[in-house]
Amino acid sequence: MSKPLPNLPAPVYDDPRHHIRLYQGDCLQILAQIPESSVDLVFADPPYFLSNGGITCHAGKMVSVHKGDWDKSKGPDANHDFNRAWLAACQRVLKPNGSIWVSGTAHVIHSVGFAMQQLGFKLLNDISWVKPNPPPNLSCRYFTHATETIIWAAKNNKSRHTFHYKLMKEQNRGKQMKSVWEIKPPEPWEKKFGKHPTQKPVALLERILLASTSEGDLVLDPFSGSGTTALAAMRTGRKAIGIEIETGYIEQTTKRLQDDANPVVFKRSHQHRRSASEEPVLFEMQG
Repeated sequence: MSKPLPNLPAPVYDDPRHHIRLYQGDCLQILAQIPESSVDLVFADPPYFLSNGGITCHAGKMVSVHKGDWDKSKGPDANHDFNRAWLAACQRVLKPNGSIWVSGTAHVIHSVGFAMQQLGFKLLNDISWVKPNPPPNLSCRYFTHATETIIWAAKNNKSRHTFHYKLMKEQNRGKQMKSVWEIKPPEPWEKKFGKHPTQKPVALLERILLASTSEGDLVLDPFSGSGTTALAAMRTGRKAIGIEIETGYIEQTTKRLQDDANPVVFKRSHQHRRSASEEPVLFEMQG
């Protein structure tokens, strides 16, 4: 991996062997310093604005919903302005044929979808991620929350997005893969170095990356959290940039990546490898 670009701060984690870099700071500030049209795919798991004094069930106990100050709602208008801002910043760095996946619950996903429409993204799919054995609803006044929505969108209406249809069909036992995915929450091994309140399973990110990127593509996560996107990228032969503001989660991500780096155990799909001439320009990769 080459030297950091002059406009970007020094990465807090740099793995030139697997082409993974982590930057610490506000995602809007760091995204503004990343070159335009340099990223193949964005996966984002933004704040859901859930931490407002509610209750939930964790390990069979009633607990307060407080993921962190970053998850507190500032009101629907301010929340939507924030979603538009970071989505616009991601749209700028996406390549012309790039795409973006954004995960969320009902508290945020409708704002995300509307902001995408306002910004001119091309909506491709809304995936329903079904969680087996979800926590019970303690109030007994709602249906049990058992899904999250993940919106997949291309940069704009002119984009010719990547989709490895045949591979997804193969993974679905020869049938077209539907937009309802039943994937277990993170396994115990995924929380070996700590827990993140909105941590996604590696299996979910691996499916997303295999479906919509090619080996050697550059993936960006503006809300990196515990580093699942970077880990999935490393395991599937993609390059990755993670942006995270919290020191604790940077440390957790670093431990996860270092623990999984030797050997990388995921069997890569070499049929989707890019040629050397198609390498992402951001990292100026060598070799």
